[in-house]
Amino acid sequence: MDASARPLGSGRATEDRGPYAAARRHGPFWLLLGAAALLRLIAMAGYPSPLWFGDSGTYLRGALAPALSVLRPSGYSLMLWALRPLHDLGAVAFVQHLFGLTIGVLLYVLAYRAARAALPERTVLPGLVGCLAAAPVLLDAYQIELEHLVLSDALFELLVVAAVAALLWRPVPSWRLALAAGLLLGASAVTRTVGLPLVAVVLLFLLVRRVDWRATGALVVAFLLVVGSYATWYRAEHGYWGLTGTNGLFLFGRVAAFADCEVIRPPADQRIFCRDWTHDTPGMDAAFAAMWGPHAPFRTFPGGSSDRRGNALASDFAKRAVLAQPLDYLRTVLRDSTRGFALRRTARPSPGTVAEYRFREKYKRPPDAVRPSRLYGGATARPRVVEPYAGWIRAYQRVAYVPGPLLAALALVGLAGLLRRRGRGPALLPFLLGIALIVVPSATADFDYRYLLPAVPMLSLAAVLSWTGGRDGEGGDGDEGSAEPVGVERPPGDELPGGQVAPG
Repeated sequence: MDASARPLGSGRATEDRGPYAAARRHGPFWLLLGAAALLRLIAMAGYPSPLWFGDSGTYLRGALAPALSVLRPSGYSLMLWALRPLHDLGAVAFVQHLFGLTIGVLLYVLAYRAARAALPERTVLPGLVGCLAAAPVLLDAYQIELEHLVLSDALFELLVVAAVAALLWRPVPSWRLALAAGLLLGASAVTRTVGLPLVAVVLLFLLVRRVDWRATGALVVAFLLVVGSYATWYRAEHGYWGLTGTNGLFLFGRVAAFADCEVIRPPADQRIFCRDWTHDTPGMDAAFAAMWGPHAPFRTFPGGSSDRRGNALASDFAKRAVLAQPLDYLRTVLRDSTRGFALRRTARPSPGTVAEYRFREKYKRPPDAVRPSRLYGGATARPRVVEPYAGWIRAYQRVAYVPGPLLAALALVGLAGLLRRRGRGPALLPFLLGIALIVVPSATADFDYRYLLPAVPMLSLAAVLSWTGGRDGEGGDGDEGSAEPVGVERPPGDELPGGQVAPG
C-alpha cells in the first residue's frame, strides 16, 4: 500500500504500539527489574524472617495494641497493624521489598517519559536513561537490607517518592494530584519526623513553578488533615499536642559534640547535660553516647528517653547551645551533612548500629522485641539464616551499593543541570528533597548511613531530569487532560489523543 493511502494514525505510531516495539523500548528495564526482584528473593530465601533493629520493638508494640508511641511516630506501626492478620513477619519483609521495587518503577516511569520527549523515539535510549534513574535504588544492597528490617524507612521512602511522582506527573499538577501528594507527604511525616519539613520544600517548588492556588491549597489542606488528625489523636492519648515526645532528646544529641557549659551557662536543672560526650564512651560518637550511652542523662528521668520534663529541659539546653555557639553548630551540621560523600564508610554512629545495616551470618532480636515479635508473628519471628542464599546476598552487599563519591556525583550532576536551566526545571523538586533528606537529620539529630538512603532516589531522579526533557515551561499548558511529564515537549511524530499522529 502506498504510504499516502495509509489511514491517519498508522505507520510509526502503530509500529511503536506493537509488542516488539514495547520490548525494545522497555526491555532493559524489565531486565533490571527482574535482577532487582531476584536479589530480593535471594535475601528472603537466605533470611526467611526479617532482620531486627533497636527500634523494632517499639513499632511492634504499637501494632499489637494500636496506640501512638511517644518515642517515635507510629505511621509504620499502623502499617504493621494492617498486616497483622497475616501473622507472618516474612510477609512484612515481602511487602517492604515490593515497596522497593515500586520505588524503582516510579523513578523509571518519570525519567523515561521525560527522556522520550528529548531523545529519538525509535531508539532504546529513553529506556536506558530511565534505568539510570532507577538502578541506584533497585540494585543497592543496603537498600535491600533496609527493606528487610522491621523499620519504618522503606515505607517512608515509598511515600516520598510517590508524592514526587504525583507532582511531576503533569507539566503543572492538577489540584487532584496535589491533593494526593499532600496526603502522601502527611503520611510520611507521621511515619518519620524528617518528613515534616519536606512540605516546606515542596511549597517552595510550587512557588517557583507558579502553580495556581487551587493545587497549592489542596496540597496544604491534605497535609494538614493527616498531620492534624494524628496530632489530635496523640493529644487524646498523651495530653498534649505533638507527633512525638522526644524532640528534646534528639536536639540534645545534636549539640552534645560541641556544647560548652562554660559558654552556655545553663540553669542548675540543666547541668545534667554538661559532660564531655566526645570522649565519653569508646566506639560511640558524641550524639549517640549522649542519647543512648551508659551515661546518657535521660537514664536518670522516670520516663527515660521519652520523659516529658526531661525532653523539655534538653530542648531548652539545645537551643541555648545553638544560640551561644552558632558557628560550632553550623560546623557540626556541615561536617555531618558531607560525611556520606566520603570514599570509605566509618563506624558511625556506633559499630553496633552499622552492623545492623548488614546481612550477617548470625543475628538475634533486641531484648525488647522478643515478646512482641512472638505475639505478632509466632514462629516467623525466630531469626533464621539459610545457606547458601544468605552467603550470596552477603557477598553481594560487600560490593554492590552506592558509595559516597557516587552519591556526591549524582548531587553535582543534578546541580549542574539545574544551573543550566536557572533552577526552574522539574528536577528542582527531587534535588531539593534529596538535599533536605541529607541535611535535616544532620541538623536535628545525628549522622547515620541509614538516613542517606531516602536521598538516593531523589538525587538520581534529579540528575536525570535536569538533563532530559524540554526547556523549562514547555510541555503543555498544565490542564488536567495533559499527560506529558513536567518540563518536556511532545516530540515530532508522537501520538496524540485518539490515535492520531502529530506532524513531524
